[in-house]
Amino acid sequence: MSKIDKTLKIEQIGSPIRRHHTQRETLIGLGLNRIGRVAAVPDTAATRGMIAKVKHLVRVVDAN
Repeated sequence: MSKIDKTLKIEQIGSPIRRHHTQRETLIGLGLNRIGRVAAVPDTAATRGMIAKVKHLVRVVDAN
């Protein structure tokens, strides 16, 4: 299995209300826009950086 095939499932657990607009845009970039929504994203350095930026609003559900 190559590094490209790995994915992360992330779930939004916090609201972007009263957050900076860059954090809202990061959530949209990750495919999230509602609390409880789960998105599968590729496990890349860029994606991990996006998750780190909004770590207080999301949680990693599953790492395959």
